[in-house]
Amino acid sequence: MRGFLLNRLSQSLVLLLIVSVIGFVVLNLIPGGPLAQFGLDPSMTQDDLDRLREQLGLNRPLWMQYLDWAWRLVQGDWGHSFRDGAPVLDVIGRHLVATLLLMGSSTVIAIAIGTWIGIRGATHRYSVFDYLATVGAMVALSIPTFWFGLVGIYVFSLRLGWLPAGNMYTIGDGSALNYLHHLIMPSIVLALVHVAIWSRYMRTATLDVISQEFVKTARAKGLSERRILMKHVVGNALLPMITLAGMQLPSVLTGALVTETVFTWPGMGRLFLDSLGYSDYPVVMGLLMFSAILVVLCNLVADIVVAIIDPRIRLS
Repeated sequence: MRGFLLNRLSQSLVLLLIVSVIGFVVLNLIPGGPLAQFGLDPSMTQDDLDRLREQLGLNRPLWMQYLDWAWRLVQGDWGHSFRDGAPVLDVIGRHLVATLLLMGSSTVIAIAIGTWIGIRGATHRYSVFDYLATVGAMVALSIPTFWFGLVGIYVFSLRLGWLPAGNMYTIGDGSALNYLHHLIMPSIVLALVHVAIWSRYMRTATLDVISQEFVKTARAKGLSERRILMKHVVGNALLPMITLAGMQLPSVLTGALVTETVFTWPGMGRLFLDSLGYSDYPVVMGLLMFSAILVVLCNLVADIVVAIIDPRIRLS
């Protein structure tokens, strides 16, 4: 087990290193560079820009800038925002809760509904329900998330008036019910695509388990289909879903970026777009690395959980 953990941990660190290098280089290759927003200020002269570039160390070779940034990063200094001078970690922290709330609620919805649809589709193969679930999954995977969001706003906000069109809460009302009211539509929109993915994977995994010899033996012993399903099938079918949960985090983060923009949700996705438009490079790089660490950590936890449940994984 120790060798397995060291192997996965080393792979994770190498991946984070690659992400940091690529992200840093790409951001610095964007036209205008980190000082683009200062160049828009008519009161800034070229001498001012040169002096600012020297103060920020941007006149040094790119590899030296990266090493300095990486060294400060591992020490906990993620830099300061160009916009208001606040520490990057503080800026991210102010938006982290909103994103985790949206991602957490949508993931719970996706897992619960997707698992149920997948199991029912597998146990009622080629039924009307199975065909409808397949068609629904293809539709959900084919249509972009922002389209579902815009349709939801038009139908449930503008036409019916059931749900708010955006924001995280109503100003002056900080009750939990008000937060929940605003959370319903963006979390469902974000969960739609992942419901489709979970249902397809769960259906395939359930069909694979149902065809195993131990399930046939349980039937031969006279066990009811319900008992076979609950005791033998579901638990084994859920095992590969643990890995899938870790693999789905990047797509959840990507979907959250779009969903937060459509619903003006004050999370990290909206912060990323705002910071990118403002050329606030320290915040953009901070968000990139924070997201990468979150994704790698969740995949690492998923690998460890699967290895604990199934010792054969440790030998791979």
